[in-house]
Amino acid sequence: MLPSPLAPWTGAPLRVMVVAERPVEGTLSLIAPNGSIAVKSSDRRDGPPYSWFAEVAAPAAGTWHATLERASANCSPITQEIAVSARKPEGVRIPAGSIWQVRNSWNSTNEALFSAWVEKLFDAPPDQDLNWKVWYEVLRDQSRNFLYNYLGRNEDATQIGQRPDCADFVYFLRAYFAFKMGLPFGYSNCSRGFGGRPPKCYQWFDVEHPEVTRPPPPPDQQDIAQATLPASPPQQPPGVLGLFGRSDPPVEEPVAPPAKAAPPKPKRPTNFAEYLRDVGDVVHTGAVRAGDDNADFYTVPLTQQALRPGTVYADPYGHVLMLVRRVPEANGTPGVFLAVDAEPDGSITRKRFWRGNFLFVHEPSLGTPGFKHFRPIVREKGGALRRLANAEINKNPDYSDFSTEQQQMAAEDFYDRMDEVMSPEPLDPARAMIDAVTSLSEQVKTRVTSVENGRKWQGKAGGDATMPDGASIFETTGAWEDFSTPARDFRLLIAIDVVRNFPGRFVRRSDRFALPPGKSVADMKAELQGMLNSELAARKITYMRSDGSPWTLSIKDVVDRATDFEMAYNPNDCVELRWGAPEGSEEASTCRRHAPAAQRAKMSDYRGWFRERHWPAHS
Repeated sequence: MLPSPLAPWTGAPLRVMVVAERPVEGTLSLIAPNGSIAVKSSDRRDGPPYSWFAEVAAPAAGTWHATLERASANCSPITQEIAVSARKPEGVRIPAGSIWQVRNSWNSTNEALFSAWVEKLFDAPPDQDLNWKVWYEVLRDQSRNFLYNYLGRNEDATQIGQRPDCADFVYFLRAYFAFKMGLPFGYSNCSRGFGGRPPKCYQWFDVEHPEVTRPPPPPDQQDIAQATLPASPPQQPPGVLGLFGRSDPPVEEPVAPPAKAAPPKPKRPTNFAEYLRDVGDVVHTGAVRAGDDNADFYTVPLTQQALRPGTVYADPYGHVLMLVRRVPEANGTPGVFLAVDAEPDGSITRKRFWRGNFLFVHEPSLGTPGFKHFRPIVREKGGALRRLANAEINKNPDYSDFSTEQQQMAAEDFYDRMDEVMSPEPLDPARAMIDAVTSLSEQVKTRVTSVENGRKWQGKAGGDATMPDGASIFETTGAWEDFSTPARDFRLLIAIDVVRNFPGRFVRRSDRFALPPGKSVADMKAELQGMLNSELAARKITYMRSDGSPWTLSIKDVVDRATDFEMAYNPNDCVELRWGAPEGSEEASTCRRHAPAAQRAKMSDYRGWFRERHWPAHS
């Protein structure tokens, strides 16, 4: 049981979280000092870990009791006393010179609380579209964030200015939880992978030694310079001071100095906001794809026990997501994992696991893809913080979940195994196909937002975004990173392939499906093909054309235009072109802008990557 805030008082809501590793049935009650039951909840979230939440908006002063009454007659209630003060507490003291004081340790209990906190933060029915413009909108939603003002210092009232990308985002969430709970935290400086070499991490910074220094990179890791911090932080404008620091605007990606430049003078961050800025300036997707004991993450087995909220997914092509919920298979409806990610424009979106969102392939130069957990950080007997090696993780009773299972899987084996984890029972083939179409539809809807952001930028920019050369179109900085969609469109093309080929995959894996009585595999395949066309035609999206007028497409239109999406990612083109509008059509009549000829020529040269669905390697 975990009460929130850390020092409850009558002027703040009293919240209680209960977590369990087993799927016990029970009811959580908060009992007031006078003995009355203030709130009762039997709503248990599926796990693992399994969790309950209860809240009293204005608790009375005195001793409260949080009680979990378990349904089994053989199980006694679990109760914890909670003292609620009538006076506002001073709040957690942070020693001078520290970002936060490490007062707890990572173990199975705190890992379970982290998972339950993440699940609560992004909770909503699985069919609900869930997105935010910036990550701190989620944290400042008191109905979602169980740890809101947990430290009693009004620490969440100050807006955090950073707009994390996908890699920053998972680190930020872990850092936020560690900050609130007084847990160890650290992060690595890693290469992105270069010249056929996978990402490699060569520096680690723990929260007790947060000064970020930059020696010249090793000779075989010259691309490390991409992660170098500026010699001094940008000047901050006036803002509201708080525990998170000033209200900072988004910071532009620093320009990397020459590899032989002298290391900048270390600067120690003075608050949590500055600390996050340092983290965001250093980490990137290569840090999540790194695969040895020096990496911040380790691979886990593909089981329901291991794939819990807070688990991170490293896409080999440079994207990162975090699992936030498992929806069990029920009544023939496939089970699903839900995840969140951050886009380059800073928006946060929840999406489901499927082949179009979670790409998996083994290429040595790309690093180690797949599902991973944060590497545990422990304190040595001498007092220093360090990370556990993979072998130590498997000997630690609180963890014991390091696995190389995913590294030994081909792509088809990986997706087949995930199907079995999400849906252990045979699936209704029609429902499974509809689920795939739903996933594709969600992916296209997310792209609508990205393209619209580009349209709005076009209206203000007054010029063209600079287009990088070669594989850098997928990883760069500035307007191109914020408003182009090459990585998204690469994944969209793969997602279209998955949906188009679903009837054929049904035949290949017919043993995983429950055939309706009297129907053969061939009969069912033909029925699925007909259903697929009608489902795609029935689902619609609407985008804004260049003049602001709406235009509606069906998902079938998008699928039929797959070839056009091989060259639809440039934000310097009009939105009509980015949605594949046929030349001379009414849809395209409002187009007034085209990318420069030199950029179109480069896109033609790079088109093979999209056509062949083959991500280019950095040379």
